[in-house]
Amino acid sequence: MRITLKTLQVPDKCAEPRVGCKMSGIMKIVTGEKRGCRKGPEAWFTGTVWLNEIVNPAAPSRLKANHVWFGPGSRTAWHTHPVGQTLHVLDGLGVVQLAGEPPQVIRPGDTVLIAPQERHWHGAAPGRTMAHIAMQEADEHGVDVVWFEHVTDEEYAAI
Repeated sequence: MRITLKTLQVPDKCAEPRVGCKMSGIMKIVTGEKRGCRKGPEAWFTGTVWLNEIVNPAAPSRLKANHVWFGPGSRTAWHTHPVGQTLHVLDGLGVVQLAGEPPQVIRPGDTVLIAPQERHWHGAAPGRTMAHIAMQEADEHGVDVVWFEHVTDEEYAAI
């Protein structure tokens, strides 16, 4: 089997930086020192949760992404996302539950696709830690999440 690679030719109009050329000045590298880390607010989480911002939107983008670490027994409150959410598990053992459905175990490498307005929660499995990347897009009003009540200890113990 032979593979042939083609060289991408950049149009002449972008060979030199000028107005209208969208190939220069777009990419940014934001170092970890500039993004920081913060404890998850008690209004949104039960237990010890750390949020490491990956990207916070700057117009026209509406994408928000965080690396989220959950300590044992830690979890989100019930919530929804107007445009949906994607979770990608990096480490540990976690749990995700849609309202009215049984909880499901999530493991490293799993990707969870949560549809717009699905009421759900997610967090670490009992006695375990879990880290995931959480990605969601804000709606036209800038809202990316709507928080509800906390998952009770009884709800969590039922998993």
